[in-house]
Amino acid sequence: MRHSTLARLLSTALLAAAAASASAGELLVSAASSLSNAFKEAAQAYEAQYPGTKVALNFAASGVLLQQIVKGAPVDVFASADQETMDTAQKQGLIVERRDFVRNSLVLVVPADSRFHVKQLSDLGQAAITRVAISNPASVPVGRYAQRALEAAKMWTSVQAKAISTQNVRQSLDYVARGEVDAGFVYNTDAALMKDKVRVAFEVPLDVAVSYPIASVKGGANGAEAQRFVGFMLTPPAQAILAKYGFLKP
Repeated sequence: MRHSTLARLLSTALLAAAAASASAGELLVSAASSLSNAFKEAAQAYEAQYPGTKVALNFAASGVLLQQIVKGAPVDVFASADQETMDTAQKQGLIVERRDFVRNSLVLVVPADSRFHVKQLSDLGQAAITRVAISNPASVPVGRYAQRALEAAKMWTSVQAKAISTQNVRQSLDYVARGEVDAGFVYNTDAALMKDKVRVAFEVPLDVAVSYPIASVKGGANGAEAQRFVGFMLTPPAQAILAKYGFLKP
């Protein structure tokens, strides 16, 4: 109950922040936390290519961003870290245009100075490993990917007992970087941001692609601009920026 209340408060706070940042004429882009660094640079490139435009960015877990849209946040473009969240948005009639624009991979990271030898998911069953950062599967795609992989390896129940729940992938990365957990599930692009503090133990096998869709939001104040931004993210210049941060072509 306590975690549920905190999650609702966080969603409300982020919704208010999103509304405050959407001044007249600004294109508001809500994107998954793992896209933060790449989208900041991509937004600058977009503004440079189209003088007079202004892009406001809002980052959070994909599920939280979806709830903001449901509650009426003034969002023009939505970029999710998974297909499931965008499927939900589409079923609810919240989006107009949808494109897959990048792919990623799920990895298990450990602190750079970790003494543990972790080469596969079953190694997380070691008694000495007691804390594993996993984002909340109910609202965070990286958490769902992790749960899916662990269930396939028949390790979900044992690892869940060691799980330290996080609100987004960057929080999981931060916990590992600070040595507050023994391991954590993050995207490869996130791990690359802290090579001096975390070490990739292995790429987690998945039976689905970690594919990111982007869409313009129905009823947004800047519909034409939103569609142009969606198209821009598939252009060579934008794809080059995404590749710089480790993202793969769709």
